[in-house]
Amino acid sequence: MTTEALYQELNYVNHSREKRLYYANLIINNPDLLPKLLDIMFMVDNKISPRAAWVLEFMCGKKLNKIIPYLDYFTTNISKIHIDSAVRPVAKICEYLTVALYNKQDNDIKHALTAFHKEKIIEACFDWMINDEKIAPKAYSMNSLFLLGQEYDWIHPELAIILERDYQMQSSGFKARARQILKKIKK
Repeated sequence: MTTEALYQELNYVNHSREKRLYYANLIINNPDLLPKLLDIMFMVDNKISPRAAWVLEFMCGKKLNKIIPYLDYFTTNISKIHIDSAVRPVAKICEYLTVALYNKQDNDIKHALTAFHKEKIIEACFDWMINDEKIAPKAYSMNSLFLLGQEYDWIHPELAIILERDYQMQSSGFKARARQILKKIKK
């Protein structure tokens, strides 16, 4: 399938779990489509970009290791994503990566995620925290940054400042997650 054909297929992706799962499985079963999906996702001003992000999120939720060969490309470009409905799944993928990285069990992500990748994830997560994003990307970013802060000692103090500063202005969902993260940081 060409990039153009995949682009046309993504017109059929909607918010339904069924459609996102169908296309995630299509990518899993046809790994040669993954770089094409990433190319479409990084067409950041295109209305199909978020649909590619939704599919990638579902694929990563099922088979996170499939993204390993593309970590350089993914992490280098995540900060360019700006459409709300694409930011959320990309932030979720960053959370998947950091959760896998700090998982007690050995896994391929631990060996594949380099300092460069982590720096790009940190940069994107802090951007999502300080920019006017919806609660979901902020929540995923909080968790990713908390985990990365176990390795990078400067992250927790910076994250705590942002959470405490924004606490009063944010939604109840933000406040609940911020309380959890701040409690963990202060331990």
